[in-house]
Amino acid sequence: MTQNAHDTTLVAPPRPEAYATTQLPDTRPSVGRLIGVDLARGLAVFGMYAAHVGPDPSEGGSTGFFMELAHGRASALFAFLAGFSIVLITGRRTPKTGRAGRQAVAKVVIRALVLLVLGTALTLTGTPVEVILAFYGLYFLLVLPLYRLGARPLAVIAVSGALILPQILYVVQQALNQGGDGGGPGGIWAWPTDADGIVSLLFTGGYPALAWIPFVVAGMAVARLDLASTVVRARLAVTGVSLAVVGHGGSFLALHLVPGVASALRASGWGEGGSVMSAWWSDTAGYPTGSTPARLLVASPHSETTLSVVANTGVAIVVLAACLAATDTLPGFRRLADPVIAVGTMSLTAYVFHIVAIRALGMEELPGFPLHVLLGFLVAVTVFATLWSRHFARGPLEWLLGRATRIAERVR
Repeated sequence: MTQNAHDTTLVAPPRPEAYATTQLPDTRPSVGRLIGVDLARGLAVFGMYAAHVGPDPSEGGSTGFFMELAHGRASALFAFLAGFSIVLITGRRTPKTGRAGRQAVAKVVIRALVLLVLGTALTLTGTPVEVILAFYGLYFLLVLPLYRLGARPLAVIAVSGALILPQILYVVQQALNQGGDGGGPGGIWAWPTDADGIVSLLFTGGYPALAWIPFVVAGMAVARLDLASTVVRARLAVTGVSLAVVGHGGSFLALHLVPGVASALRASGWGEGGSVMSAWWSDTAGYPTGSTPARLLVASPHSETTLSVVANTGVAIVVLAACLAATDTLPGFRRLADPVIAVGTMSLTAYVFHIVAIRALGMEELPGFPLHVLLGFLVAVTVFATLWSRHFARGPLEWLLGRATRIAERVR
């Protein structure tokens, strides 16, 4: 699937066989821990499907609850795992240097540009989905200068970004809305007009880089760790749970105890789809609107606040830790999870497949489809990925992406 054990496709790690060659001194290779990354990525794909073609969470009940769990958190998990892709390309435990390092950087840049173009093209088709791929490509370019840092400095940067960047984003968004129409600057900054221009990618789009970069940097920090260690995995799980509790719990307390927060949110338009008091964990109350600073105290998945970033990072870490542990210690589970792992190894193909299918089928009002529609999408992509992986080392788009990056081998 790759040219060497550390190289990888942009949105999916190499197949498990490639990982088996990468081992630390004096330790036996641990394939399960890396298969766990594939599993987490497959779950992220399924979560994106649920968010786009599943039932509307506002319908309530157990189905609505599980659909709500996918909204925002699946895309955050995607961004978190993007950090793994960068570190795997540029050298997981020891960053590549010299010619190998320059080639690795070139590969990341090429992948980022391909994703920017592909994401823009999909958006220009008029799909009702907020396509993440162009944002994803920009994330890669923005964090690439950090690729030589170790786990500790990366963690510090991720924490600092989570604490600072959402506040900066709020100020910038308010400044862009000063004109009254909310359009912000035009011209080259908004080009192409029917897709995401630079202002949208950075500040005003569905996944603004200013608030989503901490997910990627956090993923890079975790990728630097010795994930074969049971102690490390346990610490990751505890850290993830703690972050989720701090993020969602902090928002819950703010909504219920800080005077005027709930009323300010209602006045700015929140709560039209559900109780504003659910904004500590759910999107059903709406999305960021209005200029009230009170919105900085919610933790709903798409609110792009510090509490939201902290909570979603915690959830992503917990999911990854659980996948690593399950695939490494439960052989029976590992076999049952093979179809989801197959999807994870070709997540770019799986993601594009569902965007194209949604457009081709004329599905406009998302979400809100019956559960059987979601199940149909999941079965289709799982069967395809399982059958394809039996005959080919990489998914079709992953193969094309690999071919595109071969030009990086000419770098001296």
